[in-house]
Amino acid sequence: MSPQARDRAREKRRLEKRQAVLDQRARDSRRNKQVIAIVLAMVVVLGGFVGLTFALNSDKTAPSAKTGAQAVPQKVAGCVAPPGTPNDKRTRTLPDKKIAAGKVFIATVMTNCGVITMELDGTKAPQTVASFLGLAESGYWTESPCHRLTTTGIFVLQCGDPTGTGQGTPGYGFGVENAPANSMYPAGTLAMARTSDPKSNGGQFFIVYDQTKIEDPTGTGYSIFGKITSGMDIVKKVAAAGATPADANQNTAPLQPISILAVNVTQKKA
Repeated sequence: MSPQARDRAREKRRLEKRQAVLDQRARDSRRNKQVIAIVLAMVVVLGGFVGLTFALNSDKTAPSAKTGAQAVPQKVAGCVAPPGTPNDKRTRTLPDKKIAAGKVFIATVMTNCGVITMELDGTKAPQTVASFLGLAESGYWTESPCHRLTTTGIFVLQCGDPTGTGQGTPGYGFGVENAPANSMYPAGTLAMARTSDPKSNGGQFFIVYDQTKIEDPTGTGYSIFGKITSGMDIVKKVAAAGATPADANQNTAPLQPISILAVNVTQKKA
């Protein structure tokens, strides 16, 4: 090989080696860019995950702006935070008892602890059932708390007062119907609550969760207008969680808050 040929071959190898170095640098640069892009993407994803986790954890404890739900611990499985107590004034007109007379109705009561189903007897307590129908259809009980739970001697969960104080009424009253002669109220009984005035029946009612004898000083008794057909397990769980000390109105609120969200009533088919 001539000296010129050797020089050309040497120069070619040198150029090829240099090109190989440049190609390797280009590959390294592309790889580094890809690694940086992946790292940045992971940072974005992790940042979003942390933010989402924080938001979800915050939602678990913050009151709902839409429903005004109370941020209180739930003591019974299946219960969610109850809505805030309504602050609007609610009054209604007593319906004619003829709309319920001789009929049986099924009431589906949605609560923050589940659904309670009731059978309403319009044959034995037509005025009471007619009142219940009117209040349910008008939304009188929407988001109203059950304000009283008794756990000694008398075993009842009392509901039906939108104010949550035990003092609220729909603006009317009526007399007692279908009170038991022996003052005994079996578990599952649905009855009306009232003051010492026998004609003060209105919107408040109670669910008996264990057989109870309720002596009425007036001798009149309390109107039985139906029974619980499903959901007694909910009432018993709420009762088992206990009650708070009596307040100024002598109400002992359940430690597990339970509120009526909505009530739907349909006539039972024969």
